Amino acid sequence: MTNFKIGIIGAGWIAGKMAMTLNQMEGVEAYAIASRSLDKAQAFANEWGIKKAYGSYEELVDDKEVDMVYIATPHSHHCQHALMCIEKGKPVLCEKAFTMNAKQAAEVLAKSKEKNVFVAEAIWTRYMPISLQLIDLVKNGAIGNPTMITANLGYPMVGKERLMKPELAGGALLDVGIYPLNFAAMIFGDKIEKTISTCTKLDTGVDAQACITQIFADGKMATLNTSMLAHTDRMGVISGDGGCIIVDNINNPQHLTIEDKDFKIVAEYDAPKQISGYEYQVTAAIEAIRAGKIETPFMPHSETLRMMEMMDALRKEWGIKYPGE
Repeated sequence: MTNFKIGIIGAGWIAGKMAMTLNQMEGVEAYAIASRSLDKAQAFANEWGIKKAYGSYEELVDDKEVDMVYIATPHSHHCQHALMCIEKGKPVLCEKAFTMNAKQAAEVLAKSKEKNVFVAEAIWTRYMPISLQLIDLVKNGAIGNPTMITANLGYPMVGKERLMKPELAGGALLDVGIYPLNFAAMIFGDKIEKTISTCTKLDTGVDAQACITQIFADGKMATLNTSMLAHTDRMGVISGDGGCIIVDNINNPQHLTIEDKDFKIVAEYDAPKQISGYEYQVTAAIEAIRAGKIETPFMPHSETLRMMEMMDALRKEWGIKYPGE
């Protein structure tokens, strides 16, 4: 079977991480890169051994050799670029956050259904084997009845243009806040009865850090913190009446520790050796595409839309609108 050829739109840091990953996967090829600058695209291609470099996104999408497009542009441009790919019949793996808001997400997902073209959100933690193991441990009673989640994710990122500007859909929520929200969703599901939240803002008007409390229909609670100002512990803890599970890093979990009610460690689990962690979402996308599907069960369209609606509601509570909304 010939290599599955992937084209990358956007030549920033995250695109480089994906290119590195693809270069170490079997049966997959980092085939093309596109940037608004041909020089930047060529430099990226030279660095990562990519065959084709394009100075416009349209040229890459028009390349008949491209089997799937990975979108790594700012959040504000995801909708436009995903629609362009789907219109031309190109399957899409779109970096999180999927779009700027739920309205855009619904438009992309509707176009995917209309054209029968695959699209998925590249929220990598949803695809990881250790995430699936974590879900199974909770479901199988490893800590008894789980009732509480705490999760933190933050990095000092002030100064990054794409995060500072409202016109690029900046702020902590769409960039890192999406991880604690997904972490809680994977464990406790979607029956949220009430959300209480607060945030602080940068001078540019985007959210800088936030605390979000979710109360679920069965009385479960999740307290989630996110920041683009602070270096946080990145930990997630799921607590039940029989103990707790400690996740070392909700952004890229590598180790799970189970403690009993006496705070004694009763089990530990390590993630399988990985290239970067991005390989799992690529494999899931390719499997779905080859099966003729337009979505993947790891991150179905309905869940992508729900997460965008959740973040819209948080921004509304905080009084944050992006230009054009």
